[in-house]
Amino acid sequence: MVKIGNIELGDFPLLLAPMEDVSDPPFRAVCKEQGADLMYTEFISSEGLIRDAIKSRQKLEIFEQERPIGIQIFGGDEEAMALAAGIVDTTQPDLVDINFGCPVKKVVCKGAGAAVLKDIDLMVRLTKAVVNATSLPVTVKTRLGWDEDSKNIEEVAERLQDIGVQALSIHGRTRVQMYKGEADWTLIAKVKDNQRINIPIFGNGDIDSPQKALEYKNRYGVDGVMIGRASIGYPWIFREIKHFLNTGDIIAPPTLEERLDACRKHFVGSIQWKGERLGVLEMRRHYANYLKGLPNIKEFRMKLVTAETGAEVEDILADIKTYYQGVEEVL
Repeated sequence: MVKIGNIELGDFPLLLAPMEDVSDPPFRAVCKEQGADLMYTEFISSEGLIRDAIKSRQKLEIFEQERPIGIQIFGGDEEAMALAAGIVDTTQPDLVDINFGCPVKKVVCKGAGAAVLKDIDLMVRLTKAVVNATSLPVTVKTRLGWDEDSKNIEEVAERLQDIGVQALSIHGRTRVQMYKGEADWTLIAKVKDNQRINIPIFGNGDIDSPQKALEYKNRYGVDGVMIGRASIGYPWIFREIKHFLNTGDIIAPPTLEERLDACRKHFVGSIQWKGERLGVLEMRRHYANYLKGLPNIKEFRMKLVTAETGAEVEDILADIKTYYQGVEEVL
């Protein structure tokens, strides 16, 4: 049984990665339904929380049915991170996660996210500030290092564990790599094999099929895997992996009806949570994956990504359902 503090996550938990502008409550709801064991909010700026920025505050919203769930924060200032952790504490998630892995320029330029990989002492101070400021378990998501010459994850893991971090999720790339090339899990395995390490180690990067999840579980010995991009528009990745791990069989892919129902549920949730305009706009990135593989879908997809209102989207989804009704072999 893998545990973070007192949170029991099963024998080999599947984590939904925190993804900016993706891992919101409507998206988390469809992933939870398909078997995600632990989820995280989008990352939240510590400075934004302190300033009471509306967008940052909105990201704190979590729901009972999502548990266990962690709120992820980022920043490069100890005092700000401590204050942010205190604010997070009051919203009562199951844990607080710190982002030391985000590679995007706007975050790195502020000395946060993956930028902290260049200064392990700072990483330790920031983490300690959060650990001291909250009563919740603290976890960290990070990368192998800043670049090929500074893959310091083995030292990082020991030092973070020593100051009270209760789990570590490691993306198998450096910041310089961004998301290019193949994720290297060999260093993740070394962290897990380290006799000093007794906290759960979760691997992240390139898990996009049940077969790969099992292969990496066996080859690298991690306690669980974190899935990000492969879940966008395809939350069934969680149920497919679980079924394969439990039975060795590949479960049938979602039916057309399941795909459209999940897409619509996600869309309706998006409208309810963000308002119509933003809900319509931010769903556009998800349609391609929800509808992937359907013949002659391009015209419908173009209509979806140019629709301006919720009513338009509802009508298009209904048209798609009618058009493909009963043609399950197209999948």
